[in-house]
Amino acid sequence: MKLFSCTQCGNILYFENVSCTECDLPLGFLPDQLRLVPLEEIGKGIWKPVGEQGRYRRCHNNAEHEVCNWMVEADSDQAFCVACALNGTIPDLSVAGNHQRWRALETEKRRLIYAMLQLGLPVVPRRADPTGLEFAFLADAPASFSERNKVMTGHAQGLITINLAEADPAERERMREQMDEPYRTILGHFRHESGHYYWDRLIRDSDWLTPFRALFGDESRDYAQALEQHYQNGPPTDWHEHFISAYASMHPWEDWAESWAHYLLMVDALETAYQFGLSIRPRAGNNDSLDVDHGFDAYRPMSFESILQHWLPLTLALNSLNRSIGHEHAYPFVLASPAIEKLRFVHRVVHQASANSTGGAGVF
Repeated sequence: MKLFSCTQCGNILYFENVSCTECDLPLGFLPDQLRLVPLEEIGKGIWKPVGEQGRYRRCHNNAEHEVCNWMVEADSDQAFCVACALNGTIPDLSVAGNHQRWRALETEKRRLIYAMLQLGLPVVPRRADPTGLEFAFLADAPASFSERNKVMTGHAQGLITINLAEADPAERERMREQMDEPYRTILGHFRHESGHYYWDRLIRDSDWLTPFRALFGDESRDYAQALEQHYQNGPPTDWHEHFISAYASMHPWEDWAESWAHYLLMVDALETAYQFGLSIRPRAGNNDSLDVDHGFDAYRPMSFESILQHWLPLTLALNSLNRSIGHEHAYPFVLASPAIEKLRFVHRVVHQASANSTGGAGVF
């Protein structure tokens, strides 16, 4: 994630900020420019970046619910920003706590959409295009109802459903323990489910399908049967030698979605390190170094080898720092060679999709 600075006072801004803590100017994120900027009102409900041209309106979810800091171009006929326009169903805000939980989900969703826009991937509402994307944020029915009324987080034909309970830290921790998922986060759910969506958009019915099957396996095998077998018998004992996670071993679709999510995690974390000017040169063990202050940008076209070269020492530093302050590893993964090849495949697919949308020449 980028760090932004206030063009008025130079103060560092963060992606979720709604006002500058130094000069108090209101802020808005411009999706068409991928910038967070200070704003001045030039008419009723019309804003422009301070010292610049352009006319914008606040997203309806900002004006109505204060859950979004993205802007809409003033001459657009849309009430919602490019991220909120993807919502199909939001929680019942009359229920205590739902507004806060929804805000948490929206915050992480915007990080996902930011990454999609940065990578040049298609981001289109399903209501405008049958191949588009839509989100539903739903809460479980009361406990007295049947277990069949429990909301299942997942993806189906462009609709990503997220259980509102994922925004409750205590519930998420309970599920993390129950499901034995050491890296269960809201953003992780968004990344994973978006992987299923982009498999439909980028792999299915494309020239990528044959190389996909060579790496991930035949996705046409019975999914329900694979799911039942996974939860009855658990993952294979040697899963870590072939997959990015235990869940990835369940079915080729899940292997892809886990690899996709992991790739997004890598490029987002590396961009954050780059924005902080992070430089890491281990003094013992090996000669790997991370020096992202000299030209690394996670979202510019570059080789997967370069991403991996920067990633491994960064994770070493993250884990060492976390252990030093008494926490578990920040990055509880080991990248075996087959998992790395799957990540490399995701990289190729992403950059080819970006090249197709911009007329460029993808990087492999």
